[in-house]
Formats: sequence, structure tokens, C-alpha cells
Amino acid sequence: MSPTLSFLKGWLDTGLSFIYPEVCQICLKQAATPAEGFVCVSCRQRVRFIQPPFCERCGLPYDGAITTAFECGNCQEMNFHFRAARAAVTANEFMLDIIHRYKYQGALWFEPFLAGLLIQVAAPVLAREKCDMIVPVPLHPAKEREREFNQAARLARRLSRAANIPVNKSLLRRVQPTETQTQLNRRERAENVRRAFALRPNQKLQGEKVVLLDDVFTTGATTSACAKLLLSAGASDVSVWTVARGL
Repeated sequence: MSPTLSFLKGWLDTGLSFIYPEVCQICLKQAATPAEGFVCVSCRQRVRFIQPPFCERCGLPYDGAITTAFECGNCQEMNFHFRAARAAVTANEFMLDIIHRYKYQGALWFEPFLAGLLIQVAAPVLAREKCDMIVPVPLHPAKEREREFNQAARLARRLSRAANIPVNKSLLRRVQPTETQTQLNRRERAENVRRAFALRPNQKLQGEKVVLLDDVFTTGATTSACAKLLLSAGASDVSVWTVARGL
């Protein structure tokens, strides 16, 4: 980081400390800094990192002593277009509350916390896989104007800096303002996004390995729809990374 950027970051952190006291925005009791995303050490104990065993395709974690690679029953029924999906943590009630506040209530102070979880787990894997670009799942322009940001794009920028992999936002666009997926079942989610995305005009790939990035993976409908388009554009491989994995 350049001296100028370091100065500006220090100035911003100082300003934030006046607006938001350096206290955890979850428990409102323990100390927590802007760099920690205002989530204290005690509350971080509620994070559940995903560890093997998990489905090799969708990353769904399993309890037990499974020692061989396997695909879950759901993946055997679905025609996913991505090679594999992985997430840093499980989408428990604690994580979903933070992500909801971040996305829908503009609680951007949680971003360093969320990005930190993603970077901790994803960056070493992406380095080994030698991926060429990170593509955030796009929002429809109307929804992005309403929300004033795309959480996937912001998280992608942070992962990009940590993993030294460029972000490409010029490939995909969202052409239909689909309803929220949260209350839909697997079949309804797939239908909801079937025609929601499109390639931008004249966009082609030449065998690049692409990382598709979003905040939460639930049924895989959204990321599979995007992966299908990226493969049709010429990607040789599409993997998915998210902060959290629904159970």
C-alpha cells in the first residue's frame, strides 16, 4: 500500500471511530476495530469453517468419517455447469444475520470480516489452481441502484487483491430483475434464474480458468446459470467460491 493510501486509510479509520465506536456490532459489548469488521473475538467463535468431508461438487459439508471423494445425492440429480463449488463457512444463523445486514441494510462495516473469512480459505486454494480471473455474480442494474452496491463485486475486489487474480466484470450481465431466492425451493430457484443472465456483447474467452464469486451458495441455481454462460463464452473451467454455504 502506498504512503498516500495508508494515510487515507488511517484517516478513514479515525473518522469511522467517531461515527461507529470501536465496539462489536453483534454483541455491542466487546471491543472490535474497523479492520475486524466490528466483529469481536468472542462473537467470531460462532463462525463454523467448512472442513472435510464435503461433497466434491457443491461443497456441502457432512458429519462423519467419510474418507473417499463423493458427490451428494442432490448433485447426482442436478446438471450443474460449474466444476466445483466451495465456501469458507457454513451459513448458520449468525452468518446469515451479518450477510443480511451487509446486503440489505448497507452495513458495509462488516465487509472486512466477511472478506477476511473468504480470503483465509479461498486464497491458498486459488493460488494452487492458478486461476485466471474472478467474475462476480452481477446484480440487475435496478437492484444495484436500489442497494447502491453489488456485494459480490466488492468481495471479489478484496479477494483479487489478496490472491493477485484480476476481477472481470465485463463478461456477464443480469437482464431480468428476478425476485429474491430466499423463499423459493430448488426447482423454483432454477426457474427463477433460467433466463436472468446473459453474456455482454462480443465477450469471448480463450480457455481461461474462471472463479465465479457470490456471497452465499444455497441450491447452486444462480451460479450454475452463470457458469453455463461462461463455458459457452470459452472458459475451460468454472469453479465457484462463496463466503457461506447454506445447509
